[in-house]
Order: sequence, then C-alpha cells, then structure tokens
Amino acid sequence: MKFYRSHVLVCIDPECRSKGAYEVLDALQDELVANGLIDEVQVLETSRIGGCDQGPEIMVYPEGVHYANLTPDDMAFIVEEHFLKGRIAKKFLLPITSVVDEELSAPTPKEIRIVLRNCGKIDPQNIEDYIAEDGYMALAKVLTEMTPEDVIDEVMKSGLRGRGGAGFPTAKKWSFARASAGTPKYLICNADEGDPGAFMNRRVLEGDPHAVIEGMAIAAYAIGCSQGYIYCRAEYPIAVSTLRLGIQQAREMGLLGQNILGTDFSFDLEVRMGAGAFVCGEETALMASIEGKRGEPRPRPPFPAVSGLWGKPTNINNVETYANVPQIILKGADWYASMGTEKSKGTKTFALAGDVKHTGLIEVPLGITLREIIFDVGGGIKDNKGFKAVQTGGPMGGCLPSEYLDLSVDYEALTAAGSMMGSGGMVVMDDETCMVDIARFFMEFTQDESCGKCTPCRVGTRRILDILDRICAGKGEDGDIELLEQLSQEIRTNSLCGLGQGAPNPVISTLKHFRHEYEAHIYEKKCPAKVCKALIRYEILPEACTGCTVCARNCPVGAITGERRGVHVIDSDICVRCGICQQVCNFNAVVVR
Repeated sequence: MKFYRSHVLVCIDPECRSKGAYEVLDALQDELVANGLIDEVQVLETSRIGGCDQGPEIMVYPEGVHYANLTPDDMAFIVEEHFLKGRIAKKFLLPITSVVDEELSAPTPKEIRIVLRNCGKIDPQNIEDYIAEDGYMALAKVLTEMTPEDVIDEVMKSGLRGRGGAGFPTAKKWSFARASAGTPKYLICNADEGDPGAFMNRRVLEGDPHAVIEGMAIAAYAIGCSQGYIYCRAEYPIAVSTLRLGIQQAREMGLLGQNILGTDFSFDLEVRMGAGAFVCGEETALMASIEGKRGEPRPRPPFPAVSGLWGKPTNINNVETYANVPQIILKGADWYASMGTEKSKGTKTFALAGDVKHTGLIEVPLGITLREIIFDVGGGIKDNKGFKAVQTGGPMGGCLPSEYLDLSVDYEALTAAGSMMGSGGMVVMDDETCMVDIARFFMEFTQDESCGKCTPCRVGTRRILDILDRICAGKGEDGDIELLEQLSQEIRTNSLCGLGQGAPNPVISTLKHFRHEYEAHIYEKKCPAKVCKALIRYEILPEACTGCTVCARNCPVGAITGERRGVHVIDSDICVRCGICQQVCNFNAVVVR
C-alpha cells in the first residue's frame, strides 16, 4: 500500500462542478506534477465538503484545512504555500464563524454529525477509507456477538425512527418483518429523493455509500433476509455509480454475498433505478416500480412487512435511517438516545434552502429550534431582510410564520403546528415572499407528480391549482377561500397515498397563517408582497425622474413615453411587468404599487 503525506479532497458536487471544480482539480494536479509532489500528495474526488455556495472547494488532510472560492489560477499559490512551505494559505480559507467540534466533525457547535460523519472526509470510492473509520465493525459485532433479537432490541432502545418522513419506529418495523412467516424476505432502501431542493440522500450515497450498505446488512440480519435493493432515482448518476462500486468492493472483501465474514449469514444487494416519479417515494409505489410495474400506490393493509415485494415480507427504510444503524450498534443505544427529545431521538439532516445566508446540508440534534437552525446555523436571512415563514417537510409540508421560530424541531411538535418533518427539506422565506404564490408553486408540483390513480388527488389537486392560478392572476372571487378549505379537507381525507393526503398542506397552512394575503388578492386585487404580476403596476415618481430615457430605451414593449429631460410615464395597459425599468433606473424613480 502506498502512503502519502497529504490527501486533498476536491468537491465534485454538481454545484461545484458548475463553478469549475474539474478545472481546479486539473490545475492542482498540474501544479503538483510541476513541483515534484505528485507522489507525495494524493488528490481525490468526493461529494459535498461544505455548502457549495462558496465552491469550488477542497479539503486538505491531515490538517483538515478547508479552502473555498477557488479558481484554477489559485492552485499555484496554494501548492507553494501549503505543500512546499508548510503554511496555510489564509486568504483562501472558508470563512468560519464558530469553533469546529473535532470529535463530531461539525462545522458549527449546533451541529452533530452522525449520518454525515464521513462525507467530505473519506474517499467514497475506496472501501479501505471507510474501514479505517471503523467501517464494518458494527456488522462484525452483530454477526459474532448478537442475535437478531439483540439487534432489534438495541435499535428499539435507541429510539431511532424512520427518517423518510413518517417517523415510524425503526425497530418496530423490523420486528414486524422478522415475525412474518413468508419467505424469502426482502430489504429495500428508499433512495428516491424527490423533494424540490432536497439532496440529503444524494450526499450520503455519493460521500459515504458503505454506511448505507453496512446498515442494510445489519437490518437484513435482524429480519432474516438475504436479498436487498437500493431504489435510487436515475437523476443521481454519481450516487448510482458510487453505490455499484461500493457493493462490488464489499463483495470482494466478503462483506456482502455468501457466508459474510465466515458466518452462516448471506446477504446481497442490487441497485434499481427509478425514472424520477415523485410518487415512487411512497413505499408501495416504489415496490411496484421494482417489480417492473407502473409506479402507483396500492391500498394498505396488507402492509409491506406482511406482503410487500412480490407478495413477500419486506422492510423499507430510507438512506438516512440505515446510515444511523452502524453507529448505534458500535456506540450503543444509550449514546444515541442521549440526543434529541423524549420521543424524537438522535439527529436529523436538513437541506436548508431559500432566503437564508448559508444554504446547504446540515445535521442537527432533534429538539433544536427553528430559530437556531435558521439564524445560528443558516446565518439568518439574506440581504438583511425580515423573516416571513419557513416550510418544513417538502412540498407536502406546512409554512410556519415567525411565532413558530422557537418551536422544537421534532416529529410531534411539527405535526401539531400544522407541518411535518418529512425527509428533511427546509425552505426559508423572507418578507418579500407571496404566500399565495408559494402555495400555488407547491400545488403545481404535487399536481404534476400525481400518479392519477385516485380521483381525490388527480382531480382535487387540479381544481385547487386552478383556483390559485385565478387568485394570483387577479381573478379571485368571493367564496374561493372557503372552496379551497373544503377541497383541501376532501383531498386530505380521501386520497389513497401520502402524496395526495399531504398535497393540500401548503394551502391549509398558508390559509391558516396568512389568510389576509388571500383576502388582499381576492377582494383588494393587490399582492402585498408585490410578486404576482397581474396585481402590481409600475410607476415613475415625477419628483425622482431625470428624463434620462434609460427606462424607455430598455422597455421591451415600448410602454414608457416621455421627452429627454422630461418626466416619463408608464402605460399600464401596455406594460408586461417585467421589471426591467426598475432594474436599469439609476435614480430609484421606478416603484411598484
């Protein structure tokens, strides 16, 4: 085995690639060759190191130095300073506002990394890197020291709940599958991550695939299963290739396949790709897709633990759930249960997005408040604007206003507030967001993703979307609010699967907390946030206009008239509300009414 004095991990997340990560990588390797260091410094590709909002990024080990905002031209200076002179190139350091927790590899004191512990730290394509971080020790412990019942009991004591959204106790699910009489039994990892802006599963699969593979092997031992499937959407090609390589490496080392580690336990894995249907995140639709059928949900019961894949007992958990399992086995249930709340134990990953300064993937203990996530971890609202709402739970979650900022982030508290945990999407909105438009956006997504099998979801979501489109277009009518409430309740009560049942949540929550915005749209024909184009108009302030003609020359439809050095006027009948006039005006003379 070859040893290097330094390892450089280069982030190749799509966001960093779009900013030139591969060009940075090539320049780094060229500089190492030019300086005779290529045999001393190993360069590796990895998934997200940070938030990628300041990419391209690299991490240098063993020092753990994180450089960001890089260009190919910066590599010569970094190689000279860091690898030749042994000094940190401070001007390229990622700005850090808090102390790093070395034990847990967390970038802020609010974070605790269990699921993400190895992401950006190891080479995901090298199983030996994972083994060096105690990888597969938990599987060895399970196979040599524990019975299947012991494993289920330990996971039960830890309080681990399914991280896919519903929060059902993981060990209870395993015990149901183990108790089922049918054979063979199957194990599935739901990696069909479809929430807009969510990428928690993708990062784990791309950055630490063996944590999922090991967790699945432990679960398979617990329920008495010999075959597993990882269902991953085709839009994640790097995750799919990394998983397949990881499975192959595990087989070669005797960690998958027949008689694992010389025991009587046999288990193998296969990756199945989905075509990107959001509904296939629902477990019965997912199983139908694996079976080669159209991805549609089916009524329950029977539940998958009794009759799942090909009618056999099946256990389904998501990526994050399985990735927690090895650490629970290694460090014990008490260690895991020490984090979180009484009913919601451990940590949760979130994809923090929207109008927050520091977007990206975070992992925090359950029980943390929304305020701590948004303002301490996320850095607060961008451009010093005010906070308006946060949506948790993805497109089927609810929008919570400022009075909920001190709400504990756990399964029960979020549900009681009218939202949900979901798989971990969290969208922050500033005070210039139109909540009616937000509800319309998410309803458009869920309506488009409806499989169409049941009428309440297929027709009901279309009807709600039509009403929201009318309201945003300035054509709202008296009675629309009451009709939205009625339709939402009918869809929630009568839809077949979780997608339909949760589809009205953004409408229900925005009606509850921002009803005045709906009323302004319908009765006053105004958009308070000045977002809906049909309900706003642009005006030029006579006292501020200098007659420079810049607005008129840039108007794409010729809606602005006026003489040079004279006051200009916008014809609202011609104006298409594109906003270009406001963007080009240097005197703040154009305002939105």
